Amino acid sequence: MTTVEESQAAMEADHSLRRRDFINIAAVSFAGVGAAATIAPLVYQMNPSADVLALASTEVDISKIAPGQAIKTIWRKQPVFVRNLTPQEIQEANKVPLGELRDPQTLAERTKPGKENWLITLGVCTHLGCVPLGTGEGENRGEYGGYFCPCHGSHYDTAARIRKGPAPLNLKVPEYQFTSDTVVTIG
Repeated sequence: MTTVEESQAAMEADHSLRRRDFINIAAVSFAGVGAAATIAPLVYQMNPSADVLALASTEVDISKIAPGQAIKTIWRKQPVFVRNLTPQEIQEANKVPLGELRDPQTLAERTKPGKENWLITLGVCTHLGCVPLGTGEGENRGEYGGYFCPCHGSHYDTAARIRKGPAPLNLKVPEYQFTSDTVVTIG
């Protein structure tokens, strides 16, 4: 073989290598676009539905809740307890040493400054998700005067902190803000 023929063979081999590389890159790119087109709807369907987005926040009129009373409302398809604490309930909650609490939190950490009498919590027991009693008149409020979960016997105090029973955590405080003296927006 002469040098010209060797040079020609080398160029043909180099040209076929480039064509193979292009075909590989094109195939991988096509597969990547196909995978993205397949996965995008699956990810999108995990977004909240329109009815959940509509419930992203709710307003509650608190003007008719007397001191010592509580109401149950709904936010994001979950019960929410809104309680107007009496001065005595506030005093009792503040007297509890944090060392006695399973999930130590002060009442001030669970309420808004200047509105310490308004306690707003999710009405879902932190043990297995039952709805505790204590918002309705005559309902069992447990040994500590707050809430009682009838499913497995968790007792919460007036600040909705776990005091006895299997629940590991206090009732959760959702995001909320007072939009006026008589209206609170949850969410």
